[in-house]
Amino acid sequence: MNWLKVLILIPLFTGSIFSQVFSDTDITICQSKFSYAASADLSDESITDIVADIGKTFIGTKYAAHTLEDKGDEQLVINLSGLDCTTFVENALVFARLIKTGKSSFRDYENELQKIRYRNGVINGYPSRLHYFTDWIYDNIKKGIISDITELVGGKQIKFRLNFMSTHPESYPQLKNHPEFVKEIRQKEVEISRRNYFYVPKERVGFVENQIGNGDIIAFTTSIPGLDVSHVGIAVRMEDNRIHLLHAPNVGSDVQITEEPLSAYINKIKKDTGIMVLKPLDPTQPDLSDY
Repeated sequence: MNWLKVLILIPLFTGSIFSQVFSDTDITICQSKFSYAASADLSDESITDIVADIGKTFIGTKYAAHTLEDKGDEQLVINLSGLDCTTFVENALVFARLIKTGKSSFRDYENELQKIRYRNGVINGYPSRLHYFTDWIYDNIKKGIISDITELVGGKQIKFRLNFMSTHPESYPQLKNHPEFVKEIRQKEVEISRRNYFYVPKERVGFVENQIGNGDIIAFTTSIPGLDVSHVGIAVRMEDNRIHLLHAPNVGSDVQITEEPLSAYINKIKKDTGIMVLKPLDPTQPDLSDY
């Protein structure tokens, strides 16, 4: 069916009401993911294998840019029929966590997506979205959703000097239309830039491949001034026993798995400097945060 946006008000977290955009198609796709998971008994698998398995069900989904940049106040935007690299990873992670915990309603899906996409899981205007992926990493570690294993696999320390959004507000409709947001974004850029992160230089990726697991999340660090991460995807171990990348590559393409292993793929991209490796955490484990 045609993309028919539905705008509703729903109470989500205690004391919180937010608006969101989705379509009947999104509900249908959501239900199909849960049906597939039930028929394949995915809940018995590890959380990382579920991320990879659910990620593969999106193969062939069209790449869609700027799907979250809706007009008006910030709201939870859902588009399961068109994904960019980040929304693809977010959705694979959301469905995996719900499948592992036995949740399967559209409301459960909405709750989990908001939790992962927004700082502290709360929508509080455009700046509350986790725009920079290193901030996404930091916040989702705090929430017990992922673990950054980059240092463990041999990563080197790195600091990012972020300023791209605040120095290019014309590239972001919300910043262009709401100059008051630029100051908030700049403050967050300064905060993120103080943090220490780790990355595996791209010439070392082949040497650490055996420490990357099926279903781990891969973030590509970049040399583009003012940015931290240029691309994200999911590690999948293929029949050749090598790690490949399951991802939504770019405009005009579909969700797909790279023909070449991850190490060969990243070495073809001049602007990318290396990778960060993130492991999804099992939400059923008692030692994790009950966020």
